Amino acid sequence: MENQIKIHVMHTGLVRVDRSLPFHGVARNPFAFTGILRSQKNKVTLPVSSYLIEHPKGTILIDTGWHKNIRQSNFSELGMQMQINSGYLPAGWAVDERLAQLGYHPSDLDYVLMSHLHCDHASGMPLVKDAKKILVSAEEWQIANRLPLVYLPREWRGVNVTTYQYQELSVGPFNRAFDVFGDGSILQVYTPGHAAGLTATLIRGEKGRYVLLAADVGYAAMSWEEMLTPGICINRNQAIQSLGWVREMAHDKNCIAAFANHDPHVDQQIITLPL
Repeated sequence: MENQIKIHVMHTGLVRVDRSLPFHGVARNPFAFTGILRSQKNKVTLPVSSYLIEHPKGTILIDTGWHKNIRQSNFSELGMQMQINSGYLPAGWAVDERLAQLGYHPSDLDYVLMSHLHCDHASGMPLVKDAKKILVSAEEWQIANRLPLVYLPREWRGVNVTTYQYQELSVGPFNRAFDVFGDGSILQVYTPGHAAGLTATLIRGEKGRYVLLAADVGYAAMSWEEMLTPGICINRNQAIQSLGWVREMAHDKNCIAAFANHDPHVDQQIITLPL
């Protein structure tokens, strides 16, 4: 592992939503993404992905998927948000269960990096609260604790969360990023739009080769291929700029892979990136 980075793509749940939520513009009704008064034929079921990164300088988890509570009741975990999305968590899919399958305990994690704090990404945070550091951007943390109708702050109650500030770096749609190890190999790139502090993860290896974890900048590769922003955006202008950057990065010859968090065409897999 000294000369390589290993990236595990893991599915840590499923989410069922109206098809206009991941792909804004496919419905005439501007509120179709809520699913209210919409037929079941418009529903799609998508994976919820998390990523384990084995790096010579530390072990990193990106996002946490659903908490096991979702198995008993969507309402108890999501409240009224279940009107917009329904969560599912098959046996063995919870983030701590996925880690155990790979031989890890949450306390083995050096970092948990949250792309943002929407429920399908943050619900499982208590399952990995023993990680050494749990980090989220200051922009996302601030708004997530002020908008209880959009976010569910109780999901990280009792979890020790630390915020970081983006730095002015020549990367991303707004030239702002957080360099996790200080060597440019793992960058949390500021990609707002869907959420105020949304962060994509750029993993860089030798000879300029890289893997991009695009979080919810787009819900699937289809998003950047057809320039379809998510139905829910706090700032659609920024969302378009972020999606344009992801598209360009995904098409670059140095890109080994670009993953969206909810792409139904992405299977669990392992990618090795030489350093």
